[in-house]
Amino acid sequence: MSTPIIRAATPADQDEIRALIFSILNEYDLDPDPKSIDRDLDDIEAFYQDGFFDVLVADDGVILGTVALKPNGDGIAELRKMYLKSKYRGRGYGKRLLKHAIASAKGLGINRIELETARVLEEAIGLYEKFGFVLTEERDVERRCDTVLVLHL
Repeated sequence: MSTPIIRAATPADQDEIRALIFSILNEYDLDPDPKSIDRDLDDIEAFYQDGFFDVLVADDGVILGTVALKPNGDGIAELRKMYLKSKYRGRGYGKRLLKHAIASAKGLGINRIELETARVLEEAIGLYEKFGFVLTEERDVERRCDTVLVLHL
C-alpha cells in the first residue's frame, strides 16, 4: 500500500464514515449515539461548513481514518471524530491526522482546540498529550465522554 492521502469527506463517504466510527466505538464498548453526539454524521458538509471533516484514504479508496474540526467562535474549535481503524494504528497515521488538524486549525485562525474523549481511549489520549493537550475541567462533556483536553495554539 502506498502512503494514504488526507482529503475532504464528501456526502458519498457518509455511510462508510459512520460504519468506521461506530465499529471503533463498539470495539471500546462505547455506544454510538446517532440522535445526539453522532448526529453530525447525518450531514457532514452542513455540520462542518465552518471547519472541516477529512478522511485518511488508502490508494484503493478505503477510508482508514477520520478527523474533524468544528469552530465554536472566539478562536475556539472542537476536535471531533478522530478515529483510525485498528489495523492501521501504530503506523504514524494518527499522528499525521492530528498534525493535519492542528495546522488546519491555525489556518482557520483558531487559538484553542478542545476535545472530548473517554478514558478508555488510552492510546488516543497519549497521542493528544504528546502534542501538548492538557486535561481541563472547564466544561461539561457529552454522555459517553468523561475527559476534556485542551491545546492552546
